[in-house]
Amino acid sequence: MTSNADAGTTGPELGDYTDKPEGPVTAAILAAGIGSFALGLLTTLAEANERIKEFLNFYDPVGPLSGKTVGAVAVWLVAWIVLHVLYRGKAVESRKELAISLVLIGLGLLGTFPIFFQAFAPPE
Repeated sequence: MTSNADAGTTGPELGDYTDKPEGPVTAAILAAGIGSFALGLLTTLAEANERIKEFLNFYDPVGPLSGKTVGAVAVWLVAWIVLHVLYRGKAVESRKELAISLVLIGLGLLGTFPIFFQAFAPPE
């Protein structure tokens, strides 16, 4: 059996690697948290305000859900682009951003629970 050195080819040895900046990955994770929070916020706002609910009704058969999801995806995409430009090529300590993302995802999830967003509905 021949090794890479015997065959005349060179390649990375086990453990040899270049450390890449975590900025783009951190930007994607943080943008996911922002997008999740946007969905929860839009869901709660649509329940709390009739004008917002009507504004978010992009397609009648779907109702305001169409605007909530389109809005959340738009916020996520803009956040991802902006954060990617800001963090591109930077070494970022991603623990803080991961914690922020988890909190935002949790708040977004909370905002989509009926027991939560219905608490903001105007009294009938």
